[in-house]
Amino acid sequence: MRDVLYLERIEQAEALLKPRRVDLLRRMAEERSCTELAAELGETPQRVYYHVKKLEAAGLVERVRERRVRGIAEGIYRARARAYWLSPRLVGELGGPRSARDAFSLGFLLDLAEQLAGDVAELAQRGTETPSLGLAGEVMLAPDRRDAFLRDLQSTFEALLERHGGGEGEPFALALACYPKGDPQ
Repeated sequence: MRDVLYLERIEQAEALLKPRRVDLLRRMAEERSCTELAAELGETPQRVYYHVKKLEAAGLVERVRERRVRGIAEGIYRARARAYWLSPRLVGELGGPRSARDAFSLGFLLDLAEQLAGDVAELAQRGTETPSLGLAGEVMLAPDRRDAFLRDLQSTFEALLERHGGGEGEPFALALACYPKGDPQ
């Protein structure tokens, strides 16, 4: 089972975005038959089978094996991933491209987040362990210190890129985001 399955086709999103199917996917983190799922949910096996087949057709679950029950072949299914990410490209850019590309705009931050999600999803699709690093933190900034902090952060980031950026080797993307968290006070 993959960690993440990145959904880029509208058919996949349509299959996923139904509360019953999300519930089924959660239950199929472990291998399950439609009969077992139906018993857990208090549904008929036929109703569950319908939804499982829709998820399978969209590539969100897989039939991992089958077993014989009273002479009938019963499929055993499992979710293909622990998490499913919807590509922003499913909706596309509404109203045309973002006009603000400056590093201090929310538009730039949204573009950066979309690029990061797409890159990580592409790496996850490879199915191999990939060297990566994620850092996160939170800082409390008084209003009169914000500009100084942002300048320090930007110069430190630029110095790091300059010190380690050239030369040979495998390219790595490095993204840094700073944004207000919670209600402004």
